[in-house]
Amino acid sequence: MGSLDRARETQLKNIQAKTGKTLDQLCTVIRKSGLTKHGEIRTMLQKEMRLGCGDANSLVMFALQSDGQSAAAASGTSTADLVAAIYSGNKAPLRPVHDKVMAAIAAFGNFEIAPKKGYLSLRRQRQFAMVGPKTITTVEVGLNAKGLKAPRDSQPCRLAACASTLSGSPPFPRSTRNSSRG
Repeated sequence: MGSLDRARETQLKNIQAKTGKTLDQLCTVIRKSGLTKHGEIRTMLQKEMRLGCGDANSLVMFALQSDGQSAAAASGTSTADLVAAIYSGNKAPLRPVHDKVMAAIAAFGNFEIAPKKGYLSLRRQRQFAMVGPKTITTVEVGLNAKGLKAPRDSQPCRLAACASTLSGSPPFPRSTRNSSRG
């Protein structure tokens, strides 16, 4: 079991201890609430069960199996299958860019991949990055760099143009770039 799975399991055990209810009982509370939207359920759990936002969010994802891990475990799907699903259809041309970005990140050392619905969360002890298609022409790479300030003249679209040259395709059309930068 990876550290991500252990952390998730520990969090769910702590939620059960805080509420005095089993996961089955908590899932029943969610079903009986009649709420269907993630945010509404999270808010209800925060108010009624006095859970913090992170615990309530994790419980909602577990109960609805709306996170990539739960959905994958429930269906027996592998991470590779989930990545293929993320880059299917009109986002399939972005897969080579994704593969090159992941290869570059892999050069920095070991990490775990936690598939989400539309992207991959990359973790060591905590999430340090995310990679996934933002649109049909853009692969988004998010880095957690707490306390690191971006230079005043930085341009977010440079990474997108860089990623397009990695794949051998022309840079993205101007309409997909951040228009506020000119």
